[in-house]
Amino acid sequence: MTIGGSLFVIALGAILRYAVEDSIKGVDLQTIGLILMLVGLAGLLFGIYFAFIRRDPRGTRYGEPPPPPRY
Repeated sequence: MTIGGSLFVIALGAILRYAVEDSIKGVDLQTIGLILMLVGLAGLLFGIYFAFIRRDPRGTRYGEPPPPPRY
């Protein structure tokens, strides 16, 4: 899940949790909103991890030429 997708799911969950006062028989919209917010938060954390924290496994350093491509 991308960072933008995660933010969308969090916003959708917050709308269901806090703004919707309607009810559907057999469905608790506030609980679904909470679940969507938690799933969006997990996706956001994974997205940030893969985008910013995870490093290049080849270990290139600043100033060194990149390794040749593998075919």
